[in-house]
Amino acid sequence: MAYEFKLPDLGEGLTEGEIARWLVAEGDEISEDQPLVEIATDKTTVEIPSPAAGKVAQILVGEGEVVPVGTLLVVIGSDEAPRAVPQATPVVRRIAKELGVALGSLRGTGPGGRITESDVRTAGPRTGEGRREPIRGVRRQIVEHLARAHREVPAVTYVEECDFSRVDMSLLLPTVLRASVLSLREFPELNARLEGDEIVYLERYDIGVAVQTDEGLLVPVVRSADTLTIEELRDEVDRLAEGARGGTLTPDQLRGSTFTVTSAGKLSGLIVTPLVNFPEVGILGVHRIAPRPVVRDDQVVVRRMGNLSVTFDHRVVDGARAAAFTLDVIARLESE
Repeated sequence: MAYEFKLPDLGEGLTEGEIARWLVAEGDEISEDQPLVEIATDKTTVEIPSPAAGKVAQILVGEGEVVPVGTLLVVIGSDEAPRAVPQATPVVRRIAKELGVALGSLRGTGPGGRITESDVRTAGPRTGEGRREPIRGVRRQIVEHLARAHREVPAVTYVEECDFSRVDMSLLLPTVLRASVLSLREFPELNARLEGDEIVYLERYDIGVAVQTDEGLLVPVVRSADTLTIEELRDEVDRLAEGARGGTLTPDQLRGSTFTVTSAGKLSGLIVTPLVNFPEVGILGVHRIAPRPVVRDDQVVVRRMGNLSVTFDHRVVDGARAAAFTLDVIARLESE
């Protein structure tokens, strides 16, 4: 008897998933609860165990394919193909395997819905100049997320310099997080959402922290940041950054932030314009910090200076308020 395994509902409102990696192959004998497939969703990867024991008869969706919840992924326990799966000759199956094309993702144009060689080659990698690499996993999520942010958010960036001379640089990021949270209390429109024709002012302070990983930029979330000390913020940021780089974060740790702080550390430029982490309405950037000459009391002195930027959704946040928020954060940092 065949067991048809479909992409399950992974919760949190997710409607689709990407097949990141199959952990079995057609013909394998597997046991119940054996790791079956890795599904990439919302910038993280979830390992799905097999719901049944038996022989892997057919894998119907290839690695890198993005499919909606409920899509038939694999047949376990029977060599018979599901009725809705198009058929193909052994030659066509071999070509599909060579090109990395999942037969189950194709609509056959041959007699009776049979998949032809032309169908496979059309769906396969294109030839031409340069090396091509499919967009998968975290990079696909980044592409979709940033494209939506750019398309939907009329963003403006405000920049001002800050004297970091009184900030313990070993605690830079948690100190900025703490200052940002305190300022967000005074400027609630930056800790908000735009939903339809309403602005939703959030009463929680779950701050996203941008972390660069080998797979791309992830934004794990520091929950209830307003309740944490600077030392506790440091420990939480370190824990989340380690999980992001190790690929061990859960989907819940990567969603639901209300505001984001980003710093590229040693790679920080003099100024960049971060994109708003949609559906948030603001993001604070910490840029290069270094000793620079400045004027204090009509004297040229050297101070540890850097720029702060706030990029904001102009539909929700007025420019004057964004500037005032930035200056408020700076005042807190300069008085540390």
